[in-house]
Amino acid sequence: MTSSARLTRRFYRRDPVTLAKALLGQILVRRLEDGRELAGKIVEVEAYLGVEDRAAHSFGGRRTARNASMWGEAGHAYVYFTYGMHWCVNVVADREEVPTACLIRALEPLVGVEEMRKRRGRESEVELCSGPAKLTQALGIDRALDGVDLVEGGELYIVRGPRARRLIRRSPRIGVAYAKEWARKPLRFYFEGSPHVSGWKKFEGAVPPKKRRPLSRGEKSKA
Repeated sequence: MTSSARLTRRFYRRDPVTLAKALLGQILVRRLEDGRELAGKIVEVEAYLGVEDRAAHSFGGRRTARNASMWGEAGHAYVYFTYGMHWCVNVVADREEVPTACLIRALEPLVGVEEMRKRRGRESEVELCSGPAKLTQALGIDRALDGVDLVEGGELYIVRGPRARRLIRRSPRIGVAYAKEWARKPLRFYFEGSPHVSGWKKFEGAVPPKKRRPLSRGEKSKA
Protein backbone atom coordinates (compact mmCIF):
# COMPACT_ATOMS: atom_id res chain seq x y z
CA MET A 1 0.00 0.00 0.00
CA THR A 2 3.00 2.30 0.41
CA SER A 3 3.15 2.84 -3.35
CA SER A 4 -0.43 4.11 -3.54
CA ALA A 5 -1.12 7.84 -3.45
CA ARG A 6 -1.99 9.18 -0.02
CA LEU A 7 -4.91 11.53 0.35
CA THR A 8 -3.71 15.12 0.56
CA ARG A 9 -4.42 17.78 3.17
CA ARG A 10 -6.67 19.48 0.67
CA PHE A 11 -8.78 16.33 0.40
CA TYR A 12 -9.61 16.53 4.12
CA ARG A 13 -10.31 20.27 4.17
CA ARG A 14 -13.99 19.84 3.39
CA ASP A 15 -17.17 20.00 5.38
CA PRO A 16 -17.78 16.67 7.17
CA VAL A 17 -20.72 15.59 5.00
CA THR A 18 -18.75 16.06 1.78
CA LEU A 19 -15.71 14.39 3.32
CA ALA A 20 -17.71 11.43 4.65
CA LYS A 21 -18.99 10.60 1.17
CA ALA A 22 -15.54 11.15 -0.37
CA LEU A 23 -13.94 8.75 2.12
CA LEU A 24 -16.04 5.84 0.87
CA GLY A 25 -13.89 3.60 -1.29
CA GLN A 26 -10.59 4.95 0.04
CA ILE A 27 -8.14 2.61 1.82
CA LEU A 28 -7.30 2.93 5.52
CA VAL A 29 -3.79 1.60 6.24
CA ARG A 30 -2.31 0.69 9.64
CA ARG A 31 1.43 0.06 9.71
CA LEU A 32 2.46 -2.03 12.71
CA GLU A 33 5.69 -1.65 14.67
CA ASP A 34 7.24 -4.59 12.83
CA GLY A 35 6.52 -2.96 9.46
CA ARG A 36 3.60 -5.14 8.45
CA GLU A 37 0.55 -3.40 7.05
CA LEU A 38 -3.14 -4.01 7.66
CA ALA A 39 -5.59 -2.30 5.34
CA GLY A 40 -9.25 -2.14 4.41
CA LYS A 41 -11.56 -0.27 2.05
CA ILE A 42 -13.80 2.25 3.80
CA VAL A 43 -17.44 1.23 3.23
CA GLU A 44 -19.30 3.14 5.95
CA VAL A 45 -18.79 6.61 7.46
CA GLU A 46 -20.74 8.97 9.73
CA ALA A 47 -20.44 12.77 9.68
CA TYR A 48 -20.34 14.83 12.90
CA LEU A 49 -20.98 18.51 12.34
CA GLY A 50 -19.36 20.15 15.34
CA VAL A 51 -20.71 22.69 17.82
CA GLU A 52 -24.29 22.64 16.45
CA ASP A 53 -24.51 18.84 16.33
CA ARG A 54 -25.91 17.33 19.54
CA ALA A 55 -24.29 13.98 18.69
CA ALA A 56 -20.79 15.47 18.27
CA HIS A 57 -18.30 15.44 21.12
CA SER A 58 -17.70 19.14 20.43
CA PHE A 59 -21.40 20.09 20.72
CA GLY A 60 -21.86 23.52 22.25
CA GLY A 61 -18.17 24.30 21.86
CA ARG A 62 -17.05 21.59 24.30
CA ARG A 63 -13.27 21.28 24.35
CA THR A 64 -11.60 18.67 26.54
CA ALA A 65 -8.46 16.57 26.63
CA ARG A 66 -10.51 13.77 25.08
CA ASN A 67 -11.69 15.69 22.01
CA ALA A 68 -8.72 18.03 21.55
CA SER A 69 -7.85 16.45 18.19
CA MET A 70 -11.23 17.47 16.76
CA TRP A 71 -10.18 21.12 17.11
CA GLY A 72 -6.97 20.62 15.17
CA GLU A 73 -6.00 20.66 11.52
CA ALA A 74 -7.88 18.56 8.99
CA GLY A 75 -6.38 15.22 8.05
CA HIS A 76 -5.53 14.08 11.57
CA ALA A 77 -7.00 11.12 13.45
CA TYR A 78 -9.34 11.56 16.39
CA VAL A 79 -9.35 8.34 18.44
CA TYR A 80 -11.53 8.04 21.52
CA PHE A 81 -12.58 5.40 24.07
CA THR A 82 -16.27 4.59 24.47
CA TYR A 83 -18.51 2.39 26.62
CA GLY A 84 -15.48 1.68 28.81
CA MET A 85 -14.19 -0.95 26.38
CA HIS A 86 -13.96 0.19 22.74
CA TRP A 87 -11.84 2.51 20.61
CA CYS A 88 -13.25 4.43 17.65
CA VAL A 89 -11.29 6.24 14.93
CA ASN A 90 -12.38 9.44 13.20
CA VAL A 91 -10.93 11.64 10.48
CA VAL A 92 -10.80 15.35 11.37
CA ALA A 93 -12.48 17.49 8.72
CA ASP A 94 -12.69 21.13 7.62
CA ARG A 95 -10.12 23.45 9.23
CA GLU A 96 -8.42 24.20 12.52
CA GLU A 97 -10.73 25.41 15.31
CA VAL A 98 -13.77 23.99 13.47
CA PRO A 99 -14.30 20.75 15.45
CA THR A 100 -15.92 18.41 12.94
CA ALA A 101 -15.03 14.82 12.11
CA CYS A 102 -16.04 11.67 10.25
CA LEU A 103 -16.33 8.39 12.13
CA ILE A 104 -15.08 5.40 10.15
CA ARG A 105 -17.69 2.75 10.91
CA ALA A 106 -16.71 -0.18 8.70
CA LEU A 107 -14.04 -1.53 6.35
CA GLU A 108 -13.81 -4.26 3.77
CA PRO A 109 -10.60 -6.12 4.74
CA LEU A 110 -7.95 -6.12 2.01
CA VAL A 111 -4.46 -6.62 3.45
CA GLY A 112 -3.39 -8.63 6.51
CA VAL A 113 -6.65 -10.55 6.85
CA GLU A 114 -5.07 -13.41 8.83
CA GLU A 115 -3.60 -10.96 11.34
CA MET A 116 -7.02 -9.32 11.67
CA ARG A 117 -8.54 -12.73 12.39
CA LYS A 118 -6.02 -13.29 15.19
CA ARG A 119 -6.71 -9.89 16.72
CA ARG A 120 -10.47 -10.29 16.48
CA GLY A 121 -10.68 -13.99 17.32
CA ARG A 122 -13.06 -14.41 14.38
CA GLU A 123 -12.88 -16.49 11.22
CA SER A 124 -15.60 -14.85 9.13
CA GLU A 125 -14.18 -12.02 7.03
CA VAL A 126 -17.41 -10.03 7.30
CA GLU A 127 -17.06 -10.01 11.09
CA LEU A 128 -13.58 -8.51 11.12
CA CYS A 129 -14.23 -4.81 10.47
CA SER A 130 -18.03 -4.45 10.28
CA GLY A 131 -18.30 -1.86 13.03
CA PRO A 132 -16.22 0.99 14.51
CA ALA A 133 -14.96 -1.00 17.51
CA LYS A 134 -14.33 -4.12 15.42
CA LEU A 135 -12.13 -2.33 12.91
CA THR A 136 -9.99 -0.65 15.57
CA GLN A 137 -9.43 -4.01 17.26
CA ALA A 138 -8.63 -5.67 13.93
CA LEU A 139 -6.13 -2.95 12.97
CA GLY A 140 -4.64 -2.32 16.41
CA ILE A 141 -5.85 1.29 16.69
CA ASP A 142 -5.99 2.83 20.15
CA ARG A 143 -5.42 6.11 22.01
CA ALA A 144 -1.73 6.09 21.07
CA LEU A 145 -2.82 7.04 17.55
CA ASP A 146 -5.03 9.94 18.61
CA GLY A 147 -3.89 13.07 16.78
CA VAL A 148 -1.59 11.33 14.30
CA ASP A 149 -1.20 13.04 10.94
CA LEU A 150 -2.90 10.94 8.26
CA VAL A 151 -1.12 12.91 5.53
CA GLU A 152 2.49 12.75 6.71
CA GLY A 153 2.51 10.13 9.49
CA GLY A 154 3.65 6.54 9.11
CA GLU A 155 1.51 4.57 11.57
CA LEU A 156 -1.94 5.34 10.20
CA TYR A 157 -2.91 6.89 6.88
CA ILE A 158 -5.39 6.71 4.01
CA VAL A 159 -4.55 6.08 0.37
CA ARG A 160 -6.69 6.56 -2.69
CA GLY A 161 -8.71 3.51 -3.63
CA PRO A 162 -9.95 2.49 -7.08
CA ARG A 163 -12.82 4.54 -8.46
CA ALA A 164 -15.99 3.36 -6.75
CA ARG A 165 -18.96 2.48 -8.93
CA ARG A 166 -21.31 1.53 -6.12
CA LEU A 167 -24.43 3.35 -5.01
CA ILE A 168 -24.00 5.41 -1.86
CA ARG A 169 -26.92 5.27 0.53
CA ARG A 170 -27.57 7.29 3.67
CA SER A 171 -29.47 6.83 6.92
CA PRO A 172 -29.58 8.30 10.44
CA ARG A 173 -26.45 7.67 12.49
CA ILE A 174 -26.32 4.66 14.80
CA GLY A 175 -26.33 4.87 18.60
CA VAL A 176 -27.09 8.59 19.00
CA ALA A 177 -30.69 8.49 20.26
CA TYR A 178 -29.72 10.98 22.99
CA ALA A 179 -29.13 13.68 20.36
CA LYS A 180 -32.85 14.57 19.99
CA GLU A 181 -33.62 15.94 16.53
CA TRP A 182 -30.03 15.33 15.45
CA ALA A 183 -30.53 11.59 15.93
CA ARG A 184 -32.86 11.59 12.91
CA LYS A 185 -30.60 13.45 10.50
CA PRO A 186 -29.31 11.18 7.67
CA LEU A 187 -25.59 11.62 8.30
CA ARG A 188 -24.50 7.99 7.91
CA PHE A 189 -23.19 7.05 4.45
CA TYR A 190 -22.39 3.57 3.15
CA PHE A 191 -22.07 1.43 0.04
CA GLU A 192 -25.30 -0.31 -0.91
CA GLY A 193 -25.11 -4.09 -0.67
CA SER A 194 -21.75 -4.31 1.10
CA PRO A 195 -21.82 -7.21 3.61
CA HIS A 196 -19.04 -5.46 5.54
CA VAL A 197 -21.27 -2.55 6.61
CA SER A 198 -22.26 -2.59 10.29
CA GLY A 199 -25.79 -3.92 10.72
CA TRP A 200 -26.15 -3.97 6.94
CA LYS A 201 -29.29 -6.11 6.88
CA LYS A 202 -31.12 -3.81 9.27
CA PHE A 203 -30.22 -0.66 7.39
CA GLU A 204 -30.31 -1.88 3.80
CA GLY A 205 -33.65 -0.14 3.33
CA ALA A 206 -32.16 3.34 3.65
CA VAL A 207 -32.48 5.51 0.57
CA PRO A 208 -29.86 7.13 -1.69
CA PRO A 209 -29.00 10.80 -1.04
CA LYS A 210 -31.33 13.20 -2.89
CA LYS A 211 -33.27 10.27 -4.38
CA ARG A 212 -35.74 9.50 -1.62
CA ARG A 213 -38.81 7.96 -3.13
CA PRO A 214 -42.25 8.55 -1.59
CA LEU A 215 -43.51 5.68 0.55
CA SER A 216 -46.54 3.85 -0.70
CA ARG A 217 -49.64 3.70 1.47
CA GLY A 218 -49.06 1.46 4.48
CA GLU A 219 -45.33 1.13 3.80
CA LYS A 220 -42.96 1.88 6.66
CA SER A 221 -39.52 3.40 6.26
CA LYS A 222 -36.62 1.09 7.16
CA ALA A 223 -34.06 3.88 7.42
